[in-house]
Amino acid sequence: MKIIILGGGVVGVTSAWYLAQAGHTVTVIDRQPAAGLETSFANAGQVSPGYSSPWAGPGVPLKAVRWLLMAYRPFVFRPMADPHQWRWLTQMLANCTTAAYDRNKGRMVRLAEYSRDVMTELRASTGITYDDRQQGTLQVFRKQKQLDHIGEDLRVLDQYKVPYELLDAAGCVRAEPGLAAAQGKLVGGLRLPGDETGDAHMFTQRLAAMAAERGVTFLYDTTIRGLKREGGRITGIDTSRGRMEADSYVLALGSFSPAMVRSLGLDLPIYPVKGYSITAPIIDAARAPVSTVMDETYKIGITRLGDRIRVGGTAELAGFSTTLRAPRRATLEHSLTDLFAGGGDVPAATFWTGLRPMTPDGTPIIGPTGIDNLYLNTGHGTLGWTMACGSGRVLADILSGRKPDIAHEDLALGRYKA
Repeated sequence: MKIIILGGGVVGVTSAWYLAQAGHTVTVIDRQPAAGLETSFANAGQVSPGYSSPWAGPGVPLKAVRWLLMAYRPFVFRPMADPHQWRWLTQMLANCTTAAYDRNKGRMVRLAEYSRDVMTELRASTGITYDDRQQGTLQVFRKQKQLDHIGEDLRVLDQYKVPYELLDAAGCVRAEPGLAAAQGKLVGGLRLPGDETGDAHMFTQRLAAMAAERGVTFLYDTTIRGLKREGGRITGIDTSRGRMEADSYVLALGSFSPAMVRSLGLDLPIYPVKGYSITAPIIDAARAPVSTVMDETYKIGITRLGDRIRVGGTAELAGFSTTLRAPRRATLEHSLTDLFAGGGDVPAATFWTGLRPMTPDGTPIIGPTGIDNLYLNTGHGTLGWTMACGSGRVLADILSGRKPDIAHEDLALGRYKA
């Protein structure tokens, strides 16, 4: 089957890889000059199945108000005259119940755990490297209240048999020695030894190169102008290179997915949630993280990537703005220097922002659309890197007429029509 994938980020590239492995002829189209140059470029670096949780949950509306009042705020809301923003917020608030949280987290952990296993297989079969480490992740709590309220998450981890360790402050330091000077600021932590880290941009570019060697065509610097529909099928794509046709099409454009298919009568509940990161050279390895440390108070991940420290976080609802805002950098720098003082060269750090494609329930949308030959692999939010390999494999199985290894029906767009 001839398949065109719209989007060359980590999700589009993993989709291409697994579709090609299944014997399909694959073309990837992207407006950028290379793979992985948008949301996949400088994310927090975590492959964290155990921390896969929806943002919508019990108590989140009240927490959001408190976050907005913090000096180093993890959440920023810029109201806009945009009906899509307000509709998405309404849908997300509807998911802030215990039942919805448990259902959504279960979906996310299922896919993320599977994706980590698929990534392990990919590493073993190809030898791909990407500043990867398999040394677990550690969520640290500064307040006892935070530690006291992790029962719901632990129940889901138990349900899916995800190994974890509850640690006191001293245990956190044993897991991450660079936290020694900050031990007095911590009350404990949750360590997930099965989680991993790595550079998503490096991974995406290297996998794209391997896919190209195996016959995948990558058309970069190509603007996608629209999809053409006749009856119940897509008949082609209009691009800056002209019209292109295939047997099937995969939409993996992240935050830009809804606009691409709105004229086709498809309503994708995806909205951009802006995130930021800084990347600092390591100047003292003993004071740097070993793997990833999640700062629960500021909702920030601090990750070791080779000789660099990547610090990522913040949720900013600001439409499609990619303006770099100094207060957001200050929050990232504060978390890093407060926990790992002296580990990284903060003044030399690069500053970046990207648009995470979030669904109201936190789960990506993978599978058919109701249009016979159009499929989705989009809406991964902050977890595109964590879920990319599993999502690509599930999608390839669906298009190839094979039964995926995990339950997938509740990942499709149809769950929003129920």
